[in-house]
Amino acid sequence: MPYPAQLSPESIIEMAWQLAERDGVDNVSLSGLAKALNVKAPSLYRYFPNKVALLQAVNTHTVSMLFDTLYTVDDGHESVEDYLQDMAAAHRSFAHQNPRTYMAALSETNPDQQPDPDYNVSLILPIQERVALLTGPEASLTALRGMLALIHGFVSLELAGQFQRGGSLDEAFNASIAQLIRGWKSVA
Repeated sequence: MPYPAQLSPESIIEMAWQLAERDGVDNVSLSGLAKALNVKAPSLYRYFPNKVALLQAVNTHTVSMLFDTLYTVDDGHESVEDYLQDMAAAHRSFAHQNPRTYMAALSETNPDQQPDPDYNVSLILPIQERVALLTGPEASLTALRGMLALIHGFVSLELAGQFQRGGSLDEAFNASIAQLIRGWKSVA
């Protein structure tokens, strides 16, 4: 059994994230997490006072991983449009690879379990700056919100199996993002 001092917030969060992705966020418990880490549950309370604090950390970790993925999109695109199209595809891909933790982090309604709003803003600002190259600074926040709503809404419906009428969802997603971007350019 590892000595509790060998635990770290990062190792606890990572294991909780893995359990949440495997079993669902609702099935994560401090006792189950302690068992997975091979420690006693009271050891975890030194790092997280309760499940709510742990889930906030897991959701923050998920958002951080999402943006790490988005920032790996190659910056050598010929156009901002191509960059944003690839960034949207990377967002969708991340959601498909991590459906349970993605949906938990981006759909959480309890403010105590949401990532810090200032942290989220710091992560999204570089993408908003790219959007502003097409829309102008004044319209960039509205455009960014629309793009994020389109991506998250599409992915949420897709993961829930709500698209039943056939056709390629890849093509539909890519065409939707492209049309949104074209719309920005027509009004900019």
